[in-house]
Amino acid sequence: MNGHLQMDFPSYRLNEVAVTPEMTAAFGVRPVAAYQDRDLLCVLPTAGDVRKCRPRTADLLNLPGLLQSITAASDDKRYDCVSRSFAPKLAVAEDPVCGSAHCQIVPYWADQLGKKQVTAFQDSNRTGVLYCEDRGSRVTIAGDAVLYSRGELLLPD
Repeated sequence: MNGHLQMDFPSYRLNEVAVTPEMTAAFGVRPVAAYQDRDLLCVLPTAGDVRKCRPRTADLLNLPGLLQSITAASDDKRYDCVSRSFAPKLAVAEDPVCGSAHCQIVPYWADQLGKKQVTAFQDSNRTGVLYCEDRGSRVTIAGDAVLYSRGELLLPD
């Protein structure tokens, strides 16, 4: 995708679940919708709600899903959506740019917006832009990457 590093992932299903008081307590704002597959995806009312969210880690640990992600429509015309992802069950307070979370976020926004290509902005402290394509059972996620390590595998003869 336009010179970016690109990866291909399986899509997560959008199984709608009831918004609970526990979700509201964890995120400090009542989600407008929630979806569960491997992870929990909560749709918040505004991009500002996503940006200013200070989730309560202890409450996140009690929510369903391996990861808990929040998303909203972007208020910046360069992006379709804004998101953040939390994984306290994996000892990760907040994933700075979470590819696997977008396996659920992208199908949601592709359906909502009626288009296959979605540009997502992850509004963590580090931030990141993900150029995504919903391909049904698969999601392509592309973005910029920086080489930070090289390795060599030595196999026995």
